Amino acid sequence: MAQQLELFDRWDESGTYHTQKYGFFSLLVGSARKHQSSHPLVDMPQVLSLIDPSRDTWLSQAEFIKPNRRVVNLARLGLLFVDLDTYRQPWAQGRSPEQLADAVLFFCQEEGIPPPSLIVFSGRGVQAKWLLEGTLPRRALPRWNACQCCLVDRLATLGADPSAKDASRVLRLVDTVNSKSGEICRVIHVEDGPDGHPVRYSFEYLAEILLPLSRPQIEEQRQERIERRQLKLLNGGRSSSLRGFSRRQLAWDRLEDLRRLVELRGGVAEGERMLHLFWRLNFLLLSGATNSTLMYHEAAALARELDASWNYRCQELMTLYAKARANESGETVEFQGRKYPPLYTPRNDTLINLFRITNDEQRKLRTLISQDVAKERDRERHTARRRAAGAVDRATYLEAATAKQEQALTLKAQGLSVRAIASRMGISKTAAGRYVADAAGCPKSVRITNGEA
Repeated sequence: MAQQLELFDRWDESGTYHTQKYGFFSLLVGSARKHQSSHPLVDMPQVLSLIDPSRDTWLSQAEFIKPNRRVVNLARLGLLFVDLDTYRQPWAQGRSPEQLADAVLFFCQEEGIPPPSLIVFSGRGVQAKWLLEGTLPRRALPRWNACQCCLVDRLATLGADPSAKDASRVLRLVDTVNSKSGEICRVIHVEDGPDGHPVRYSFEYLAEILLPLSRPQIEEQRQERIERRQLKLLNGGRSSSLRGFSRRQLAWDRLEDLRRLVELRGGVAEGERMLHLFWRLNFLLLSGATNSTLMYHEAAALARELDASWNYRCQELMTLYAKARANESGETVEFQGRKYPPLYTPRNDTLINLFRITNDEQRKLRTLISQDVAKERDRERHTARRRAAGAVDRATYLEAATAKQEQALTLKAQGLSVRAIASRMGISKTAAGRYVADAAGCPKSVRITNGEA
């Protein structure tokens, strides 16, 4: 194991959760004055080989579609992670890095958490990382955030840093110095999988272990909620943690819909830029993907996306900042007997009217749709399910029925009985008699169903 860990250099470690697909990664270098840079993923091996190991260096854990590590520009994620400030914990004093790794493994076993794929000594604390099979797309960010929060909560006893769990986080790079301790950041444990490489986990498997509800349970409760609403039996109480998770996912999807809307329109008018920025940022905060501390950094990225030359005024976002702080402190707003977060939670109709979203535009969006478009989609889903079950559309059905009527009539003209026609066509006598009668134009009252002409 010691020899294996010595061979686990910075590229071996980062290559376990970074791809060489399209997109960018970020580096943060320096101690007193830090410098941040972003690079194409395809250049990662070369860039990492040029890093000065004597300087503090941090690496982004996620990948991004633009050369900055703002969460609104997220491309994909390949791991879950927790940054453990063990140096702050009394139980960890005097323990070697390897003993810290053993403590993490033991705690995970006791808590029923799968062992981390990698444990990295950061120079003072440790980083625990769970590698995923493949990567998660940006749409899965709310569920990924939920898993991150669960890991941090359950590992709080070991010193899990609650502020180091977001998708834009950077962690110390392997084989570089931690100037605060003089120690080199290095891999101290690798959990081998069946193939001899670091073990990888299905995200669904980890989510089922960590989250209060599994994906099938979420889908089941969502369907039950739809059925109760249709029967007008839906109460206003909160029966599970599903509603809270759904709100985060809904907020993220609304953010994506507003971005898609601008793409469909080929841009945004000058007088509407702040309107778009305000609501995008509101839904980003509601999704839990960022917080008030990082809000203005994310706002800058969203503003550049709307118009690269736009110098928006931060003062116009101060109300939103205050509401974000109130939301993080656990405050709620009560309306008609129900509690809501301090951030804005408008209805679909409000947003559709505010942004003047047409029906054609709604059909290309995920959540910002009217009841008419929702019913249209529901009909399409039911039709798709019927087709998958073997049902055919009416035109195809009538065409097939006409062909069978003609076949039955031809066989009847040959002097065959209904029983013989049914046997020849591979159908029941009742069906054969019906086809013969329909082809002959007989009224239902005199149709032949007894097996004889």
